[in-house]
This record gives sequence, structure tokens and C-alpha cells, in this order.
Amino acid sequence: MIRRAKHNLVFWTFLAPVLIAFVLVIVVPFFMGVYYSVTDWSSSAANQGGLNYVGLVNYDKSLADPKFMTSFLVTTVYTVANMIAVNVVAFSLALLVSSAIKGRNVYRAGFFIPNLIGGLVLGFVWQFIFNKAVPYIGPLIGLPGLAESQNFLLNITAFGNSFAIGGITSLVIVGTWQSAGYIMMIYLAAIQSVPVELMEAAQIDGASPARRLWKITVPMVAQAFTVTTFLTLINSFKQYDVNVSLTQGGPSVMINDQAVAGTQLLAKNIYDTAFTGANNMAQGQARSVIFFLILVVISIAQVSIGKRREVEL
Repeated sequence: MIRRAKHNLVFWTFLAPVLIAFVLVIVVPFFMGVYYSVTDWSSSAANQGGLNYVGLVNYDKSLADPKFMTSFLVTTVYTVANMIAVNVVAFSLALLVSSAIKGRNVYRAGFFIPNLIGGLVLGFVWQFIFNKAVPYIGPLIGLPGLAESQNFLLNITAFGNSFAIGGITSLVIVGTWQSAGYIMMIYLAAIQSVPVELMEAAQIDGASPARRLWKITVPMVAQAFTVTTFLTLINSFKQYDVNVSLTQGGPSVMINDQAVAGTQLLAKNIYDTAFTGANNMAQGQARSVIFFLILVVISIAQVSIGKRREVEL
């Protein structure tokens, strides 16, 4: 009994600093944010006398704001496209570097390096590539339409004039280039855990490489698919720094005869609402709470579907 109590004391002693930090940095600010979202909190002098409770007004205004709803639509489109692109490229790279190709360790390091570059720097680098390199290379590869400076980033097509397809595509390209190497490492670890004897037995039975991939490798790495899909989903929804440095939310598109940012993701919309323009921090906080609830619902649904898929495979 004394030994067990001593063990528990040591356990909680080492765990206490982490718990305290988690409560102070995550839990307390979260509930404070929920409180501020139902007040008239702002940076104006009118708040110096104290905060006033306004109920769900900030939530109603946010949901009625076409800029916020457009940001949600753009974020959803970007997230779906980025999830597919990152996972397809990462899984392909994992298959490549897990094969008998020469210099595969060099390739592994090279593919992972972009993940170490900060998002702001990455956005500015790729902005130069899209604005300067792409217009120069375009005519050389038979795409003269890319010769116009900034043509790709500012391209607005589809759905009338209300979808900045060029800007969103550029965000997906940069996001894939940055994240594919990291996700590749997860797939690589899962592929390397597939029993060699199983693959050899299938090969002896005459199974083609494509059939071995579909019938053995994919089911055996199903758990990795759940993890990588979750990571790419969350990271895509939370994307901010590349959005700021690459497109700055532009170009503008027309929604119900109102100009809104065509590539402004939710995180940037929340920041702009809270700290620029009217400095409406309460409404920005309300949008953060909505953002949190959306992420929770989508994440739970994604993980549940992924786990069910693992069992089926």
C-alpha cells in the first residue's frame, strides 16, 4: 500500500507541471474566449468601463456575414483538395523511397526538408515562383497563357466571378510541397512494417505489383491512412501563414454583389475580424468558437469513418 502511494506521488509530481501548463495555456483561455464571445469586447475606448453581455449577437452576425461564409466555403474546398493532393503525393513518395531505388535515403531527406521551412518564408518564395518563374517557363513548355505576370495567382474562373481557382490551386500546390514529405514518413513507417513474408508469398502465387499494393499494402497501412487524413484535415483547416504570405486572401470575388476575399481561409478571416478594420475582438472570438466546433465535429466524423474503414479492410 505504501509502495503504491509512493508510486502515485511520483507519477503526479512529474505530471503536475504539464497539467498546470495545459490548464493555464489551453483550458482557461478557451473558456475565457467563450465568455468574451458573448460580450461586446473590442479595442475601442467604449470598453474601458467594462464588458456588456450581448448573448449570441456576435454568432448571428458572423453567420450572416458573407465574408465569413465565403471563407468557410473556400476553406472547405482548399481542405478537401489539399487532403487528397498531400496524401496521394505522400503515399506515392513513400512507395518510391521504400523500393530498391538507389539513393533512397537522400530522397527521404530531400522530400522531408520542405516541412522544415516556415510558412511565411515558404509563401514568399512560392509567390516569387508563381509571379516570375512560372510566366517565364510557361511559354517554354507550351503554355503561353502563363506568360502574364501574376496570371496564375489572380486567375478567377468557374461559378461566374466568384471563385479564385488560381489562388486556391496555388495554396494547394504550396501546401502539398510543404507537407507531403512529413506525411510520407508516416506512410513509410507503415509500409516498412508490412511483413516481407506476406509480400513474398503473394509474389510466388503470381500476384502482380498492383494487386499486391491494393490487396496487401493498402489494408496493412489502413491505420496510417486514418492518422494522415486526420493530420492533413486539421492542418489544412488551420492554415494561416502561407495564406497570408502567398495570396493575402486575394483576389477579390463577387458574392451577392459584394466584394469578398477569394482565397481568405477561416484562420485569416478570424484574425482580420479581431485585429483589423473595426477591431471587433468579440466577433472574432465568436468565429473562433464556431471554428472550434466545426473542427471537433469534422475530426470526430473523420476518425470514426477511418476506424470503421480499418475494420472493413
